Amino acid sequence: MSQNHRGTALVTGASSGIGAVYAERIARSGYDLILVARNREKLAALAERISNETQKGVEIIDADLNDRTALARVEAKLKDDASITLLVNNAGVGTHTPLLDSDVDAMTRMIDLNVTALTRLTYAAVPGFVARGKGAVINIASIVSIAPELLNGVYGGTKAFVLAFSQSLHHELAAKGVRVQAVLPGATATDFWESGGLPIDNLDPAIVMSAADMVDASLIGFERGELVTIPSLHDGAKYQAYEAARQAMAPELSTNAPAARYAA
Repeated sequence: MSQNHRGTALVTGASSGIGAVYAERIARSGYDLILVARNREKLAALAERISNETQKGVEIIDADLNDRTALARVEAKLKDDASITLLVNNAGVGTHTPLLDSDVDAMTRMIDLNVTALTRLTYAAVPGFVARGKGAVINIASIVSIAPELLNGVYGGTKAFVLAFSQSLHHELAAKGVRVQAVLPGATATDFWESGGLPIDNLDPAIVMSAADMVDASLIGFERGELVTIPSLHDGAKYQAYEAARQAMAPELSTNAPAARYAA
């Protein structure tokens, strides 16, 4: 990413892990920052470090995006601050616990954060991007958006929403100067695993990528204009074939008669 001033990037879930790496990398590439997370102390420490190292402006908003009042504050910022040119929807929660062993209230909170908050923040930002003819949205999904059997199905379902939402946004907005990227990380070395009760030491190191490597790869994909970036997938032709098959089916998915295989 180039070093010229690129406006302001608002990053959610920015206090640690993937979000903190995004914040640092984006500031070094020329963006001022608005960092959003629940932990004000961590945000303040990160903001001070990034500001000192990059000389970029860094604002913090301590907000729990599962709280509608706090979410509304961030929505208002996205609507009112015309300097914002990039939204990184990174905040989210997940679990590896099987569906039937999971608390349904916890699953509902997951949907509220991973789906509802992300949707509302995108709706807050995008009209301004369209009006100004420029802007970008990076949505952090997951490989479980296309491989839901790997982890908890509600988590996979929320990330499938993020992928589908991103694809639809791209379809509607690409011609209006607004770029969209969906990032599908595999297992990443963050506190996701520890908070879910499965320390990362229990995973095969061969499937775990560092957060720094994941973000760096994703930002290269972003600069190349990728709609979907899968940092762990070494054979990119396999995703291209997957997407080509999906696109080939699209014109045939709605017809006025059942397929012959369903004839009585």
